[in-house]
Amino acid sequence: STMRRVLDERGFLEVETPVLQPLYGGAAARPFVTYHNALGQNLYLRIATELYLKRLIVGGFPGVYEIGKNFRNEGVDRSHNPEFTMMECYQAYADYHAMMALVEEMLGEICLAVHGTTTISYQGRELEFRPPWPRIAMADAIAERTGIDITQHPDLASLHAAIADRGLRVDRKASWAKQVDELFSEFVQPHLFQPTFIIDYPVAMSPLAKRIPGRPDFTERFEAFIAGMEIGNAFTELNDPFDQEERFREQLRAFAAGDEEAHQMDEDFINALRYGMPPTGGLGIGIDRLVMVLTDQPTIREVILFPHLRERTD
Repeated sequence: STMRRVLDERGFLEVETPVLQPLYGGAAARPFVTYHNALGQNLYLRIATELYLKRLIVGGFPGVYEIGKNFRNEGVDRSHNPEFTMMECYQAYADYHAMMALVEEMLGEICLAVHGTTTISYQGRELEFRPPWPRIAMADAIAERTGIDITQHPDLASLHAAIADRGLRVDRKASWAKQVDELFSEFVQPHLFQPTFIIDYPVAMSPLAKRIPGRPDFTERFEAFIAGMEIGNAFTELNDPFDQEERFREQLRAFAAGDEEAHQMDEDFINALRYGMPPTGGLGIGIDRLVMVLTDQPTIREVILFPHLRERTD
């Protein structure tokens, strides 16, 4: 209720977008596939609401948000469930700095509404939601924990050599972007207990984010982390249709090379960008993980009424 109030008061309009989509997109994930008998076509349960919400920004809405279910064909662990609740919002004439300010303010107000204070306990440790939150560049965070400057290793072979030189025990990945993400997940993320923004992600990891002026290999993107979990993902949205089309083509090459979570080509979305999307800030927050933190629960299944479970084998 507080999340809706904060967004409503700031002029966002709550909307609904399709759950069944002819082409999945807006995130790096494998989809669930279904079949529409009357139309005779495959459809996908959405993995994100992003590309439809951005179409509304193109259509002239100044700010929109949606709270609803996403579906990702992935494993189950303490912070993942195949279906989960996400809030995504988009604001015209905003950037990722504005989205960071929105996250700090909104989550601080939510914490106050639930607990009456911005200081709470999670799993025996104190969390402080009061802004401002630390902002750390991804490359700096990885360098601090691993000794590897990813900017000096721009290809996969070089990055693999740097990992071997330092004797780091980490799974080898088939793409540079996946390997950087693995380094971050293994060596940085577990240490991000206090609310923290990791900012300025490599462009290879961010197919929908705008490049940083003067730093074309990095994007205006951040992720919000609390208690070692990613709570939110946001960026200054890429609104250049030519750049977006090439990013999608690069993702298709990654998909052909074996990355099953790579983004698909979405010609309709590119066509929408050709009409013109204003500079836009976008944000997604995982509701279930946020509720985990606010209710001091160790696993996501404790905050979902009917979590997905394995079948009995006995």
